[in-house]
Amino acid sequence: MTELLATPTVRTTHPLDPLSAAEITAVRDHLVAEGRLADTVRVAYLSLKEPAKAALRDAAARPNRQARVILLDTATGETTDLDVDLTVGETVRAVSVDPALTGQAPVLIEEFAAIEDILAQDAGWVAALASRGLAPDEVRVAPLSAGIFDYDGEEGKRLLRGLAFVQRDESDYAWGHPVDQLVAFVDMIERRVVRIIDDGPVAIPMGNDNFEDPEVSGPLRTDLKPIVITQPDGPSFTLDGNVLRWQKWDLHVGFDAREGLVLSRIGFDDHGTRRSVIDRASIAEMVVPYGDPAPYRSWQNYFDTGEYLVGRDANSLELGCDCLGDITYLSPVVADDFGNPREIRQAICIHEEDFGLLWKHTDEWANHASTRRQRRLVVSFFTTVGNYDYGFYWYLYLDGTIQFEAKATGIVFTARYPEGDYPYASRIAPGLGAPYHQHLFCARLDMAVDGSSNAVHELDLQRVPTGPGNPHGNAFTRSRRVLGSEAEGRRRADGSVGRVWEIVNTEKTNIVGENVAYTLFPEGQPTLAMADDSSIARRAAFATEHLWVTRFDEDERFPAGDFVNQSVGSPGLPEFVKADRAIDGEDIVLWHSFGLTHFPRTEDWPIMPVDYTGFTLKPTGFFDQNPALDVPAPVKGHCAEGGECHC
Repeated sequence: MTELLATPTVRTTHPLDPLSAAEITAVRDHLVAEGRLADTVRVAYLSLKEPAKAALRDAAARPNRQARVILLDTATGETTDLDVDLTVGETVRAVSVDPALTGQAPVLIEEFAAIEDILAQDAGWVAALASRGLAPDEVRVAPLSAGIFDYDGEEGKRLLRGLAFVQRDESDYAWGHPVDQLVAFVDMIERRVVRIIDDGPVAIPMGNDNFEDPEVSGPLRTDLKPIVITQPDGPSFTLDGNVLRWQKWDLHVGFDAREGLVLSRIGFDDHGTRRSVIDRASIAEMVVPYGDPAPYRSWQNYFDTGEYLVGRDANSLELGCDCLGDITYLSPVVADDFGNPREIRQAICIHEEDFGLLWKHTDEWANHASTRRQRRLVVSFFTTVGNYDYGFYWYLYLDGTIQFEAKATGIVFTARYPEGDYPYASRIAPGLGAPYHQHLFCARLDMAVDGSSNAVHELDLQRVPTGPGNPHGNAFTRSRRVLGSEAEGRRRADGSVGRVWEIVNTEKTNIVGENVAYTLFPEGQPTLAMADDSSIARRAAFATEHLWVTRFDEDERFPAGDFVNQSVGSPGLPEFVKADRAIDGEDIVLWHSFGLTHFPRTEDWPIMPVDYTGFTLKPTGFFDQNPALDVPAPVKGHCAEGGECHC
């Protein structure tokens, strides 16, 4: 037992609360005292190790506070995965990770600058730049995760690949000035360049792409009138620590350095009875694979969650800029490369917003008209990973609907556009191309629809041919398929039949005798576009299906495996489903893959307007009637004296 942690730490309000600054400091001090955090060792990941689900369901349980830590020795490459129990002051698990078999630790913040320093000292890189009339201090180098490919001598090496962009001055957006036909492979442990691919100088696009320069934007619009959102009585939600309550909903808002927002224990008050919907919801992985086979880019595929840690890279949000209205913020704390706590001020934005009509009807027989306004609770954060920025938005609605929306913006990744037509990129500006790519997300939804005995039914529209029983040919119905095992739980969306997946409670029924359920409505956009036998198809196998259903397991957290950076084989979901466990009437997890396939437009340059992707979960027989009948009528904007003021 470490003396520094011999005294139990002060418990936070909720066992799922993110680690505090004091707890992160205690973990760091403990690791120093154990001799694990030496001068060359960095903290690649440090976050709460969540208590087991059984302990969370036991109201009397007081689970110990634990942290999961991944350490990387930057001198040797030694990687250690360990758990520290803060309550008793002990390291309770420590595993040495073999990068050649398992994968590397996530990319360190310090490696962003280190790759430029290493390259600036390499004679081959300096010569390659000089042949283009450039010096190292005139370019920025993107520190790009390497993946696993058939290049000689890379097995077990911690690598980054570097692509250069000319930056004319400190305020210049360099992304529009790619130094093409040149890439460097850098060993970050040996701090040396192991390979340079240089196919000779080509023209570098040098247009002015600084989108806030008046010469680029033109005169600013002067006819946009202010939109002022006020809630004079304050918001309709309450926040007790990290427990959020709003309009019959209650949930815990967590934050992880890897996943970002984590919503847990999501439930709804149905006439005084709390009914569970989801035990834990997060976006557990995302990958951005590129479709350009040129040797300088054929390896481009970035796991922004598992390799770059979207939570660690979260933005601080500003009122009126990022969030509009009556805003409540949370400021999570993450660890830096040295294990020191770093608060991300106002990283999580919580607010409610009007969302048009909830329901409306004008009835001539009853001589009555009714209208109700929809409203939703928004819990969100934004992150920046290199050139792209992503918003992660969770929505809860008055009628029991849950929705997730990802917002993609920022600057598209560029390359020189070759002469003539090129089938793997868009021409977005003179001489400038943007390779085709995808943004693919995977939501991990630990479902608890009215309890833990859940199953997934696949529903398809079914057309009925004209004939006996359907003489006019107008009939249609739907088919229902029960997914019985994990092998059957690998599914594709099909918009031609309106395919949806119903998550039912196999033990509880509603007023009409049907199983209570929530339905997942997928967008059904393309899955991973790369060849089935490609490296990225093995590493991002989760993205080859729209849906995977697994039996719950505490250790199955990440769809591409725990160590994604330079991972080999097919970790994650392909391994999880090998046992082909039963999933009908069990405690199950849905893994839903969705996203954007991006063929960039000229309108995406020099900065990309937000594009959207996501999914929706709707109650389907979960309630015995419309759960929003009790929403009061809105007040009319113009109310005559003595007249009816409600809609």
